[in-house]
Amino acid sequence: MSTATSESRATARTWAGLALLLIPALLVSMDLSVLFVAAPAITEALAPTSAQWLWMMDVYGFVLAGLLVTMGALGDRVGRRKLLLGGALLFGAASALLSLAPTAELFIAGRALLGVAGATLAPSTLSLIRDMFTDPRRRSTAVAAWTTAFTGGAVAGPILGGALLEFFPWGSVFLVNLPFMALLVAAAPFLVPESRGSGAAGFDLPGAAASLAGVLGLVYALKRFTEHGADVWGLAALAGGVLLLALFVLRQRRAAHPLMDITLFSRPAFTAAVGGNTAVAFATAGLGLLTLTFLQTVHGLGPLQAALWSLPTMAGTVLGAVLAGTLSARVRPGLLMAAGLLVGAGGFAVVGTVEPHDPLTLIIGGYTLLTFGIGIVATLANTLVLAAAPPERAGSAAGVAETSSEFGAALGIAVLGTVAAAAYRTGVREALPQVDGAAAETVAGALSEAPRAADPAALLEAAFTAYTDGLTTAALTGAAVLAVVALLAAVALRGLRPEASE
Repeated sequence: MSTATSESRATARTWAGLALLLIPALLVSMDLSVLFVAAPAITEALAPTSAQWLWMMDVYGFVLAGLLVTMGALGDRVGRRKLLLGGALLFGAASALLSLAPTAELFIAGRALLGVAGATLAPSTLSLIRDMFTDPRRRSTAVAAWTTAFTGGAVAGPILGGALLEFFPWGSVFLVNLPFMALLVAAAPFLVPESRGSGAAGFDLPGAAASLAGVLGLVYALKRFTEHGADVWGLAALAGGVLLLALFVLRQRRAAHPLMDITLFSRPAFTAAVGGNTAVAFATAGLGLLTLTFLQTVHGLGPLQAALWSLPTMAGTVLGAVLAGTLSARVRPGLLMAAGLLVGAGGFAVVGTVEPHDPLTLIIGGYTLLTFGIGIVATLANTLVLAAAPPERAGSAAGVAETSSEFGAALGIAVLGTVAAAAYRTGVREALPQVDGAAAETVAGALSEAPRAADPAALLEAAFTAYTDGLTTAALTGAAVLAVVALLAAVALRGLRPEASE
């Protein structure tokens, strides 16, 4: 029986299995952003120190980024569905712990545990999709759906969180994960076939340790630079991360059973796809954080209002993913990816024109244009990653793809956040040299200090103008980055035909 015939006869079950796999993709991404709206309530309830609060915000992303490659490779060994089910159970347990956490310390532990579970879910879902859909066009459609769920989760997190917090305590933003994980555990054995790589291969534990420590070092350095500048701890973490990842690469070249097939990066399609993933995560995380803050401070919206205003950006991702799935069989990958990146750069450029008192439709329109381009690029990038990897290495390849996304997100927040913060501090001090303390550092600090200021209106006007200048400067920086990546992608993929994306 041919592969095509087998897939045709299993269509209903296969597509039902895909729908099931979209659930963890959505939740893993959503849990990255849900704290943006739940933060005030959690802070009030748990009263963390400033250092504890940083860990509460960051540890999930740290652990997730550090374990994605390792868990992807582990799934290749032990079975991707088996790892998915184990991860779903752990994700549910961690969510329950978080919802009931009475102290900041237990909350941090729960977020770390959630990161471990998330690292098992993301590469497992993508590599299972690769095996479930052998036809290039159907696989492209499936990957587009996965991309929509994963990238849309970052937008859905604040929306769902804002809606829940209108009626329920803060723990509800984590308890909502439980019924979905229960559904996944119950239905996956019937709808999702097991797949794995070479069962005889060993597991590179030293390589896994070096990968985790190296990724954590680099992500920590990015976060440290954002908060404290280039201090000795950040530079030490950066140097240690680079050294450990260099050792990891050397080991992967020599190991009998490497976690990652380094030779994949010799393929232009794979390298360009990873670069595209990094670029779109950079754009989404960087602008998303700045925009939600802009809506809630400069325009005074509540968390739910701000989240609802961002709904069109999720629609942009969906439309971009659908368009990429439709055109990928007929348009050269290089042209399609470059076009998506340039559309995203155009969206950044629109945001770069925003003034404090402009209507919200301007910034949301530019942001939606950006997410439309991102939907195109992310769908194509994930398709290229899966097509470039041999079946037995699909899990580790998916782990590389998701790690590039986490790195891109950290880089976007660090770079664009730093650019915006520097512009804010400069703007406030030029407008009101006498202002110091929290008001001179952040727009939220200005809002807090305004009631006690000599001239509250002048302080808020200066703060809102400075923050908007920071937002627009960051957006123009993002536009330049995406434009450069578009050129590189067009060159790297210039010889690849649509059929070669399989």
